[in-house]
Amino acid sequence: MNQDLSITTLLLHASLPVQLVVLLLVTVSVASWAAIVRKYFALKRMRALNDEFERDFWSGTSLNELFASAAQNAKHGGPMERIFASGMREYQKLRERRVSDAGTLLDGARRAMRASFQRELDAGESNLSFLATVGSVSPYVGLFGTVWGIMHAFTGLAALEQVTLSTVAPGIAEALVATAIGLFAAIPAVVGYNRFAREIDRIAISLETFIEEFSNILQRNLSAAPGQGVPPANPAASGH
Repeated sequence: MNQDLSITTLLLHASLPVQLVVLLLVTVSVASWAAIVRKYFALKRMRALNDEFERDFWSGTSLNELFASAAQNAKHGGPMERIFASGMREYQKLRERRVSDAGTLLDGARRAMRASFQRELDAGESNLSFLATVGSVSPYVGLFGTVWGIMHAFTGLAALEQVTLSTVAPGIAEALVATAIGLFAAIPAVVGYNRFAREIDRIAISLETFIEEFSNILQRNLSAAPGQGVPPANPAASGH
């Protein structure tokens, strides 16, 4: 006798625990794909904004003009622009308090930029823990559904006098569907997590490099004009 072993039919005839497991995995899979799409476009936008600000920074625009633009664009700017703004803001606050020591000015700006860098890194890593959890847990959830389905299938077969392949196949097949869906949910999450983690590492390295370069610009300027603490009008003139 021919039997319909399509996935839809198998799930409709599966036991309630297996159906609940499959429903959970499908929901998690949809959520992980949504997180992957959001993170992809967020990191793409982050890279574009960082590149745009870095071009402006080294184009010869004065730091005061860059800071004024960054202050107005705080909510829509990129991480590098916000890090720059936090350093300049702290620098100017110390100047307003008539702090003239070059080491204090530089240390204050550097600490503010490092704090802003950590906030940007935390924001960039959001949802990565969810993808890691989906990638590591989903196969085991699917395996639980498979084990339960096989137990249920063999329990039903115990009452039969004669067991053939046609009586065993549907129960085993519906149980294995749970494992297949668990892998379907886990594999994209693992791939997305690994790719985004590498991308965030590259962005973090570029931000740390910018912090060091900007700190060096401030240090050279403060050394050239001791006691004045005036930022350079042209960062490109201080060297790239």
